Amino acid sequence: MTQHLPGDIVSRRKGFVMHKGVVLRDGRILHNTPFRGEHTCSEEEFRAGKRLHVSRVPLETRRQALHKAERHEPRGYNLLTNNCEHTAHRTVHGRAESPQLKSWAAGIAVGAVTFALTRHPALTAAGYALGRSLGNKF
Repeated sequence: MTQHLPGDIVSRRKGFVMHKGVVLRDGRILHNTPFRGEHTCSEEEFRAGKRLHVSRVPLETRRQALHKAERHEPRGYNLLTNNCEHTAHRTVHGRAESPQLKSWAAGIAVGAVTFALTRHPALTAAGYALGRSLGNKF
């Protein structure tokens, strides 16, 4: 495990996703949870018994992140617009984004389109005819 420094992004597994936070000067972690919104906690509480992963942040970026964190006004949790990843990215990079959320949304969209296409009557009939013709050949 890489030792984290103030301003680094840390994460741990939380079900199917990675829970993210930012290490502060005192070693506490700024993160965001559904019932408490943006808040700080100890590393032990953040870990919740899981392995901690560290995303090293360049020195100047860490300094800026810590400055933002010190002036931070806590916001509430919102899965789509202010989850833990939004909080960490906003603090460190200056813009709120959630690559994990984008990936999940893209996967769901592809699944929905695939489901819709495979359930279309014309495609179902064509698939049935193709399968029958191949079955007759073998």
